Amino acid sequence: MELLNLANLQDAVIKATRNAGQRILKIYEAADFEVKNKDDDSPLTAADTASHRCLMEVLSQIQPSYPILSEEASDLPYQERRQWQTYWLVDPLDGTKEFIKRNGEFTVNVALIHNHEPVLGVVHVPVQDTTYFAASGLGAFKQIGEQSPQAIHVRIPAPERLVIVGSRSHQTQAFKEYLEKLNGEYELVSIGSSLKFCLVAEGKADLYPRLGPTSEWDTAAAHCVVVQAGGHVVDLQGKPLRYNTKDSVLNPYFLVYGDATRDWLAWLPEGLG
Repeated sequence: MELLNLANLQDAVIKATRNAGQRILKIYEAADFEVKNKDDDSPLTAADTASHRCLMEVLSQIQPSYPILSEEASDLPYQERRQWQTYWLVDPLDGTKEFIKRNGEFTVNVALIHNHEPVLGVVHVPVQDTTYFAASGLGAFKQIGEQSPQAIHVRIPAPERLVIVGSRSHQTQAFKEYLEKLNGEYELVSIGSSLKFCLVAEGKADLYPRLGPTSEWDTAAAHCVVVQAGGHVVDLQGKPLRYNTKDSVLNPYFLVYGDATRDWLAWLPEGLG
């Protein structure tokens, strides 16, 4: 994939996520909205559906030859998906629980996966009118509104007093045990959606241990941003997270960090890793 192609695709995807974000905000700012439960008991709102429709329409026009896997249309058999070398991986509204709580911590995530790796990622934060984006070889950036995009980088070296990000709605016992084993002081920042990755990517946090379930569409776009900002997203064996390699769309547990000179795996609770 030529860098020029990725640059052109990136611009189109940024525009698409912003349009989807505007549709989400119309519903978010309404006096009331209905919340349904999907088969797995996760919440679904009209905003999820509106964003999904917007992105499906635009992405299929941007590059018609690339299939699309979206959280809201994910019932595709692996026998079909395994044939895909390049495809879009989409979470139309990441952080639906945060959307329902009206705390603003939700995002629109679009990634382009090529050979099991995210080579392009856009994370749009509608309430903040902020977009994080990256593509292989092109670096990682943060853009607020119509301001000029600013290059972002992970924090290296990590400071003595670490800043660690964790889920606002999904903290697990394993995550708590990991924190107990850490040497030294740390500050814990709880925040929703893929914003946790973005804080690591822009050097505002040093580590995001995800020791609980996530799906591939939750992570792919922000994964690309972290890597292009100089960081790492690895499973508990220290190998880079990969996509579309198995029947399940669930990720293994993983760590996101900037400073690779620290042994972040050393503090895993017994039985993990």
